[in-house]
Amino acid sequence: MVYPIVKYGDPVLDREAEDVTEFGTPELDKFLEDMFESMYAAKGVGLAAPQIGFARKIAVIDISNAENPADKLILINPKILRVEGRQEGEEGCLSIPGFREQVKRGKRVTVRAQDAKGEFFEKTGEDLLARAFQHETDHLYGKLYISHISPLKRDLIRRKVRKLVKAGEWK
Repeated sequence: MVYPIVKYGDPVLDREAEDVTEFGTPELDKFLEDMFESMYAAKGVGLAAPQIGFARKIAVIDISNAENPADKLILINPKILRVEGRQEGEEGCLSIPGFREQVKRGKRVTVRAQDAKGEFFEKTGEDLLARAFQHETDHLYGKLYISHISPLKRDLIRRKVRKLVKAGEWK
């Protein structure tokens, strides 16, 4: 099932999601499958559960855009352990369509999370994967990429979104 993407302005994007406590269930497996399907349908490389309206600490990432099944990652209750180096690059978000900005992030990031069975693991990613770890984990704590840009640029995006809402073009 492809879920619609929740857009900027929805309160679910502004608050910390709840920890996942039940693992290995058919419901969780189906939800994870639906998350990947929703992410691919929206042409994203990552998707956090709040972006489809579920306030749970679950994120899926696939920086290969479905080209390499081994690149599919499930992060449940993730925590960033280490951030090394710096990178700056253009970043967008499925929940803020049509907007992209230069964002500074860590270049090499280590995350600790649980898989669908509840097993803990650590994974280190660089460049795009490091960016995805940080971006998706931010979502689970009620933060969007625009919190990493200048207040001036953030205000400009907010004003443009308000105009789109008023015009009925932001649903």
